[in-house]
Amino acid sequence: MTKEVYITDYNCVTPLGFDISSNWNSILEGKSGIALHQVIETQEAFYTSMIDSEKLEDEFKQHFDNQNFTRLEKMFLLALRPIVERHNITEKSAFILSTTKGNISLLKNQSTLPEGVYLSNLAQKIADFFGFKTKPIVVSNACVSGVIAISVAKNMIQGGRYKDAFVIAGDEVSEFVISGFNSFQAIGIEPCKPYDKNRNGINIGEGAAAMYITSELNENEIISFKILSDSSINDANHISGPSRTGDGLFASITNSMKEANLSPKDIDFISAHGTATLYNDEMEAVAFNRMGLQNVPLNSLKGYYGHCLGASGLLESIISMESALNNILIPSKNFEKEGTSLSLNIIKEKKSSEIKYILKTASGFGGCNTAIILEKC
Repeated sequence: MTKEVYITDYNCVTPLGFDISSNWNSILEGKSGIALHQVIETQEAFYTSMIDSEKLEDEFKQHFDNQNFTRLEKMFLLALRPIVERHNITEKSAFILSTTKGNISLLKNQSTLPEGVYLSNLAQKIADFFGFKTKPIVVSNACVSGVIAISVAKNMIQGGRYKDAFVIAGDEVSEFVISGFNSFQAIGIEPCKPYDKNRNGINIGEGAAAMYITSELNENEIISFKILSDSSINDANHISGPSRTGDGLFASITNSMKEANLSPKDIDFISAHGTATLYNDEMEAVAFNRMGLQNVPLNSLKGYYGHCLGASGLLESIISMESALNNILIPSKNFEKEGTSLSLNIIKEKKSSEIKYILKTASGFGGCNTAIILEKC
């Protein structure tokens, strides 16, 4: 019999707050972290979702004495701290770090590579601080990294390699990231509008999210979601462009449904990727329709957080679980008029609904696609 794996704790640090309750309450109020920020001195301001640096420093000083950390590392430490305080780290505990760019900002004005820019060193620094006894695992697979990290934890626990896993995901807004997406002409000139007819691109965001995943439940758990299934497929379509037919995402969802032994009619809610770029949103609409999921309530959280890269999948999974715990469907912010060739059931307003089964999907550069299904216990 396959070992069952559960998510029983989580936390996040974002522009909307430094804990779960502040983030959830902000979203219920319809607040967004997206605003104009001067990221590159020589260019105009971009719409991004950024954590106030002064507030971040103040929060960090309240909990940590050692200040010898980068801005991103402080986000990681703040997100993971309460999880570590509530759960024991043992010799069978995995530490998994998800990020796309890590400490990329350390490269600015440097002629040599600083040690901190290597993702393995970043993960080891965080692991050493909290006293993890196992070698850190780094997941860096474009924009699906956060969801993949959940899959890695699930499969390694089921394989018997670990008893539990502490998963952390994070990225920050930087000149490097903004310049890269701007070169693709993918950045929106206003707050992003996933799936909307008038969408014009993404907003880059930042944040850190943390999660505790285990095979052992106890009666005191406040949060309990079973990871029913996972699947990741690469469609090898293009280095940055998604498949027009949605083959990779379709295959990922198909496999995940099969493992979970569910059909499309069983899914109560979809937390989609929804970047607000023309081709990504269209590809998702095609894939969801091919799966017969076009009538399932669906949202994108990018209108609240922007695209947080390696943190997005983990952060959005967490907010989706909050939706299920509270039985509230969150609207896809800024959506007004259908902008994909095939219809989707985009959530337009906050409403009560019983949520048991969540489908979380993500897609990213290089043709990667992933899907997981969570069950509220």
